[in-house]
Amino acid sequence: MENPDIEIIKQYQKGEREKFGKLYEKYVEKIYQFIYFRTFSRETAEDLTSQTFFKALRNLDNFKGENFSAWLYRIARNNLIDHYRTEKNDLPLETVWNLKEEKNLENDLDNKQKLEEVKKLIQNFNPEQQEIILMRVWDDLPYKEIARILNKSEAGCKMMFSRAIKELKGQMPVLIILLLSLKI
Repeated sequence: MENPDIEIIKQYQKGEREKFGKLYEKYVEKIYQFIYFRTFSRETAEDLTSQTFFKALRNLDNFKGENFSAWLYRIARNNLIDHYRTEKNDLPLETVWNLKEEKNLENDLDNKQKLEEVKKLIQNFNPEQQEIILMRVWDDLPYKEIARILNKSEAGCKMMFSRAIKELKGQMPVLIILLLSLKI
């Protein structure tokens, strides 16, 4: 049986343009969270998520891949890279957190504090390891998907993740508690 995403894409490519909505509905929240946990800005995450789906829609007629999800995450990742390349200001986390828009300020401040702690722990790693950790833990992506997104081997991604976790072994209980409390 063929991958359901591929079936939808084929229908789209045959002229059933409304089929893209199914792909959008399936992935919009995942892509948004993928971007949000790398920018910590709702507005930026919304903008980059929109750009991601716009680029996907614009290029879907030429899609010949086997894994739509990996292709979409790669577009989102490239949008993030472009965003940081063109961003002129290094804004502090407090500025981009959009505290004024929050409904539950106390809860958000607590999450902000936890995110700062996690950020400090993860910053000890090189950018590629950071990305693998975020994709695996926050985005809940399987290694196979991470490998496709990063154009790396699955074994290489597993090894990088494993090495990072070993380095965090002493701090791991803190990291697990922090990460689990943020996933609620």
